[in-house]
Parts: sequence; structure tokens; C-alpha cells
Amino acid sequence: MLPVLALVGRPNVGKSTLFNRLTRSRDAIVADYAGLTRDRQYGKGRVGPMPYLVVDTGGFEPVRSEGIVKAMAGQAELAIAEADIVFFICDARVGLTPHDMRIANYLRTMNRKVYLAVNKAEGLTEMAQAEFYELGLGEPYLISAAHGQGVRALLDLALEGFEDEPDEVEEEDLDPDAPKRLKVTLAGRPNAGKSTLINALIGEERLIAYDMPGTTRDAIKVDFEYNDRPYELVDTAGLRKKGKVFEAIEKFSVVKTLQAIDNSNVVILVIDAKNGIADHDAHIAGYVLESGRALVVAVNKWDLLDSYEREMFSLELERKLHFLRWARMIRISALKRNGLNHLMKAVDDAHAAAYRKIPTSKLTRALLEAVERQQPPRARGGRPKMRFAHQGGSNPPVVVIHGNALEDVGTSYRRYLEGFFREKFDLAGTPLRIELRTKDNPYVDEK
Repeated sequence: MLPVLALVGRPNVGKSTLFNRLTRSRDAIVADYAGLTRDRQYGKGRVGPMPYLVVDTGGFEPVRSEGIVKAMAGQAELAIAEADIVFFICDARVGLTPHDMRIANYLRTMNRKVYLAVNKAEGLTEMAQAEFYELGLGEPYLISAAHGQGVRALLDLALEGFEDEPDEVEEEDLDPDAPKRLKVTLAGRPNAGKSTLINALIGEERLIAYDMPGTTRDAIKVDFEYNDRPYELVDTAGLRKKGKVFEAIEKFSVVKTLQAIDNSNVVILVIDAKNGIADHDAHIAGYVLESGRALVVAVNKWDLLDSYEREMFSLELERKLHFLRWARMIRISALKRNGLNHLMKAVDDAHAAAYRKIPTSKLTRALLEAVERQQPPRARGGRPKMRFAHQGGSNPPVVVIHGNALEDVGTSYRRYLEGFFREKFDLAGTPLRIELRTKDNPYVDEK
């Protein structure tokens, strides 16, 4: 499991700035205004020695009050409870405050690894950290989230006790004849039928399936065999919009769902055909896509739609999930056990595509064929030249293309190449990454 790092502190100390730096994103809104962040925000850590999940929280006030401050405090407490590591952020320029003391007193009761990060320390000497020893949380570390000063060193120290887990499937691939237990995670909104689907696959009432959203609270693993192949199915709590999540126990389960997706080989996104496709279905799919996991979309409760509703749903599917055209869409009824053979076949195919090994010679021939059919558009008076391609990785497959002036290749042509490679090498069900590497050569005519 990926370690979870929570950022806590009073308002306006720079938690969201640090979140954006750790995730190399702009997902958290940053402004010089206290209390801007209210709900928890999750992201993948992209700075440091190993992968991890980072959780941004709102300003923390351990002494409960009313209204939004109370809700923000509850969010921060949940982030601390589900974290392996806590970064307690203070402000070096404001100095130690009674608010910081109250947070430190709370953290001492939580039995978590706490690192005291004194932010906004750019240009300050070590004297700025002296007063923070009073918090009794060990060494205060001077950092600057805005400029990156001291951030990497603190991360290296915090993650030192965690091991970067090897890719279990690649280890198993050393013996191609050994049975491989595929880790398949079911994700989706509450009440889409994930637990019912697992019960249908294993042929028994293993999980509680009840017509009430949020029945599943944790990520539950079930081992079973289908057509003599071993699988590990993971049933997760439904992910719903933040504004519609109230119960503490349901909030606690979100990180379990994200971890389950990260640790899976294939994700089945279960969509409730009767209730249509919500924006949040696309958000879940986006997280799966970002994680690089193979994906199958299971459109559940298909039997409840008439012909007109099916036609309208198919149009909605194309419009809202257009970025998943590479994934197989399987219409099923988990309750009536219709379409399960097609679903599991799609899971196997998606997994095989994610780990497919393609020889450099075949990739290069396919690249030259794609360019012959449609050349990249001219740019800056010349046309980009694509020389050869090789595979740069798997799960998801990465195709690395070498040539000249490839920085001028646009997004639309990248999509064309992705579609061409996907069709040529049967890569349905897995994301595909295209990397373009340019080598400048003054003796090559680029016209």
C-alpha cells in the first residue's frame, strides 16, 4: 500500500502550496486568504524517493466550535487518522502561536509519525526555528513550500522507513507458466451494484448488497477462480461528490478506494445505467487513467432500460466518457448474471494489453506506416521527422518515438498515433503513453 502523508496546520500557513509542490500540480487553490481549503484533497506525491498519497486539509482547530470551522476540524482529524505520516505546518514569519500549541497537543495523542515543518523560511536563519522546539514534537525543519527549499530533504527523512513495493506482476512474469492472481478493483458511485457484481461472479452472497448507497465502507478482498484463472476482487466504497459525503466513516474509506485502485492490475468502473452517467463517474475514470491502470467499464442494470433509454444512454456514454474510447464498455446485469463472461474476457484482454511486449522492429515499422498514411503537420517552416520507435515501459505501455523537431508535434497528431498503435497491436483496455524525444542534428534536412 502507498504510504499516506497528511498536511495539517492552522489556516494560511501554506499547506495547499506544499500540496501543489508535492503533487506537481495546481489542484489546490492557493491565495493569501485564511480558510480557503475546507475539504480534504487527495493527490499522488511526485516529489521524493518513492510514490505516496498526500492529503491537503483545511485550517485545523482542535477545540471544537460551530459551523464550517467544526466541519473543517472534522476533516483534518480524519486525515490524521488515515495517515501514516503527518506534516505539521507552521509559519516561520508569524512565529509560534497558541493555535499551534493546541494542534501540537492534539497530535501528541494520535500515535502518528509527526514532522514539524516551519514554512515560509526563505531568507531566514536557523534562529527562526528556535521557538518551535517549545511544541515538543522534535526537530523543527525549515522549509519553503513556495520555493522548494528543504522540502525534498524532509520527504527523504519522512519516507525513509517505508519500502517502495516492487511490481508483483512483473516479478510473476519472470515465470510465464506460473498462475497469476489478477488484482481487479471495482470502483464507482454508491449503489451502482459493485457488491452485487462480486456476489454474481463468485456465485455466493459473500458481500452485503443492499439498496442503500454507502453499504460498503472499506476495501474488501475476495479470492476466486474464473475459468481456471485466479483473481483477487476488491470491492470498494462508492466515491461520491465531496458535498454529499457527511458520515465520518464514509470519508475515512476514500483513501482505501484510491489505494485499491493504485494497487490493482485492472479496474472495473461500474456505472448504473438506470441513473445515468454523473460527472463523478468521469472523475473516478480520470483518477484511474492518471494511475495508468487497465480499465473495463461495466454498464450495470442494462436490463432495466427499454430500447429508447438504451439509445439515449449510449449517446450519453460517448459524450461524457469520450476520453475512455480505448476502454471496453460491457453491458451487464449483475443481479441476473447477464454479460459476466464478456466482462471477464474484457478484464483478461485489458490486463494482457497492459503488459504486452512489442519488439522495436515492429513498432518502428508501424510508426513509418502511420507517418506514410498521415504525416505530421508542418511547423516553423519544416515538418517533424520521426525516425524509429521502441517500447519504454508497460502497465501502461509506453511508446518512445525518436526523431527531429518532435517538439512541434501537436496533441491531435499524438492522438492519431495513439489510435494507430492501439489498433495495430490490440491495446484496447489500457492507457497508452506516447513520448517524443528529439535529437538535434545540423546535418539532417528537416524540410
